[in-house]
Amino acid sequence: MGEIEPGALIPHMRLDELLSELHVRLEAVLATRDRVHALLNAVVSVGSDLDLETVLRRIVETAITLVDASYGALGAIGDENTLTQFIPVGLTEEEIARIEHWPHGLGLLGLLIKQPQSLRLGHICDHPESYGFPPGHPPMGSFLGVPIRVRDEVFGNLYLTEKRGGGEFDEEDEAIVTALATAAGVAIENARLYEESRRREMWLQASSEVTTSLLSGAEPREVLMLIARRAREMAGADIVAVLLPDEAGRMLQVIITDGPVGDRAVHVEAPVADSLAGRAFTSGEPLMVTDPGEEEISVVIAGRASLGPVAAVPIGAVGTVRGVLWLGKRSGRIPFSLAELGMLHSFAGQAAIALELAESRMDAERLGLLEDRDRIAKDLHDVVIQRLFAIALTLMSTVRLVDKPEASSRLQNAIDELDGTIRQIRSTIFALQIPHQDGDSGLRAQLVDLVEGARGHLGFLPGLTMEGQIDSRVPPEVAEHLPAVLREALSNIVRHARASKADVSVKVDGDRLTLLVRDNGVGLPEGGGRSGLRNLQERAEQLGGFFEIGSPAEGGTRLVWSVPLA
Repeated sequence: MGEIEPGALIPHMRLDELLSELHVRLEAVLATRDRVHALLNAVVSVGSDLDLETVLRRIVETAITLVDASYGALGAIGDENTLTQFIPVGLTEEEIARIEHWPHGLGLLGLLIKQPQSLRLGHICDHPESYGFPPGHPPMGSFLGVPIRVRDEVFGNLYLTEKRGGGEFDEEDEAIVTALATAAGVAIENARLYEESRRREMWLQASSEVTTSLLSGAEPREVLMLIARRAREMAGADIVAVLLPDEAGRMLQVIITDGPVGDRAVHVEAPVADSLAGRAFTSGEPLMVTDPGEEEISVVIAGRASLGPVAAVPIGAVGTVRGVLWLGKRSGRIPFSLAELGMLHSFAGQAAIALELAESRMDAERLGLLEDRDRIAKDLHDVVIQRLFAIALTLMSTVRLVDKPEASSRLQNAIDELDGTIRQIRSTIFALQIPHQDGDSGLRAQLVDLVEGARGHLGFLPGLTMEGQIDSRVPPEVAEHLPAVLREALSNIVRHARASKADVSVKVDGDRLTLLVRDNGVGLPEGGGRSGLRNLQERAEQLGGFFEIGSPAEGGTRLVWSVPLA
């Protein structure tokens, strides 16, 4: 065989080098193609959903996959250039539980907020703006931060850390994440527009339902429950409550809740002076916090659940606020936007209308009741009493024409009964003419309750007559004593009288109130205890009146307690 010429090896070696270089470049092209395909798939994946919270989490998950990062997060920027939402991906539940708090937008993250441009670092701790990590946060080295813009507005930043294999993020990683952030901005804008359109549709539908309920005469509580449920759906809240002020106006009481808490929070109260709901109630403006902290109403309503964003929306306009619509979301969810707060404020105005209509309906019913009472009182006075009085006069003139004593006595008894009936009807007329608020029992009603309550202890129902304008003429300082005096008198009959009959008479005559209690019992015992009687004596003297008790000739006991009204 002939020897190979040395010059023939040179073309062969150059060919190997060219083939090797071509192979490397081909692998690079294939890798680039694969990453471009992955980026395109990521863009399609990110834009395939219209739920904003789902879109944001999918952006982080996709970015981690594209650049082979261990951890990723998306921070949404709110008012005053702080992070209002932080969505982490790559941390286990145990790691999340160990972190003391999420970043607030300071240090290196704050630098990205102030200077929204890509930032790539080999080691986070080497940067002069680095504040370190919160207690419990896992260690992280390499870092890549890219802003996400929605049109000309910086929505937030995409943070990626700890590239797998211990390497650093390169320019290609930065370019891919920047391209993904551009597509993410479009996806976020689409999700926002969709949610706004859906929210507007839900608002119109809910408004129609509430209006229908109001016009159909539904009960106020039923309308408020509908408003609470629809508000929770429109705002995407997890918990909602309706709070109304107490009579003193110092506390807001939860009367309705909607969400996973059921009926556990119905008796919760929030102070007007020191709570988010109280500040919304006094200012008449909707308020929102991203972290309710230890606010008592949030802790009680949420139970074991950890709440994040909380909003308080006044029910009614400034100066005429009737209550508060309180809404909460789970920790980690997107805060309520200004558009949502404005929509909820407008919607809560319908709750104010529901309360106003309920009050108007109650006033109309009360007015109708008063008109009926006044009509009945006039009929009794102008018709019934006049006829009875005429009959009594006729009988009185007839008594002189009757010769037989027995018949004359019977006519006189009938006249006396008619006279007593007329007094009872007049007393009823006075009662009808004195209106009482709901839950406010008048003096007459208290006396009736006391007498009826004694039936079980006595074994019989005492007789009761009331004459005059007891509810309107008796001043509060006297009305405070009268039930106590009657209670003591009835108690003495129960304990000592051994009676089978008792009568109670309460009379307002001129400027004096007189209570007369009689029974057919054994009378006053000799040497019996008189501490209760001394109490009655002191009450009468305190009011400038007098007290008498004794045993009349016919037996039993007769008690008189009389005081002036002036």
